[in-house]
Amino acid sequence: MIAIEAKLEVQPAKREEFLAATKTLVEGSRAEAGNISYDLFQSTEDENVFMMIEKWEDQAAIEAHNTSAHFGQFVAFAQTALAKPLNVQSFQA
Repeated sequence: MIAIEAKLEVQPAKREEFLAATKTLVEGSRAEAGNISYDLFQSTEDENVFMMIEKWEDQAAIEAHNTSAHFGQFVAFAQTALAKPLNVQSFQA
């Protein structure tokens, strides 16, 4: 299993649009083959800071996810919505 943690700091003016976009991303990602879990968490200290925590069966599932339409659409949107560069870390179980 591979876990991915992505920290997303959103521009305050884009927050509601970000939440709508992540809803579509989460729903599409959870339906993918090889996905174990895909969840969005909001910071308890800053309402514009989020953590996406994903769990995948293997690298092939991640690669398929990275080429999916819903992921591509989210990445394009995130480039305009984030206040800081995306911070992503991967962990092997």
